Amino acid sequence: MKRLFSVRYNDTALDIGLFLLRIAVSLAMIFYGFHKLTHFTEMAKEDFWAKEVNFMGKGGTVSLALTVFAEFFCSLFVILGLCTRISLLPLLFCMGYIVAIVDKYEIVSAGKHGYELNHAFFYFIIYFVLLLSGPGKWSIDRLISK
Repeated sequence: MKRLFSVRYNDTALDIGLFLLRIAVSLAMIFYGFHKLTHFTEMAKEDFWAKEVNFMGKGGTVSLALTVFAEFFCSLFVILGLCTRISLLPLLFCMGYIVAIVDKYEIVSAGKHGYELNHAFFYFIIYFVLLLSGPGKWSIDRLISK
């Protein structure tokens, strides 16, 4: 119990925290990407992808493919801790694009039970923290760097 309320810095606790953060956030994001991956053809035909998320004028299919790559495949790399910082870049860009272009910087909105924080903005902040901190000790990146 004394350890729980300690204010001392602990490398092991930091590594456990980074590991759990990587796993939890990436698993949550994989659900978004997996849905898009399994329903790719139907979603690519929707007007939303052609009009709202038309990345660099490349069309809805390319925009959706890039989103699936970021949300599903890059999240798998983050879970493993493999090329973590590089894998976080597409995720950061994807969440930033959603906040800026799709949601038009609406970070806080009125929800059913009070105010709600934009999910893409929330993910963006977490990914940015992971980019700054790195994957931690329990990652493939650490094993490779030895």
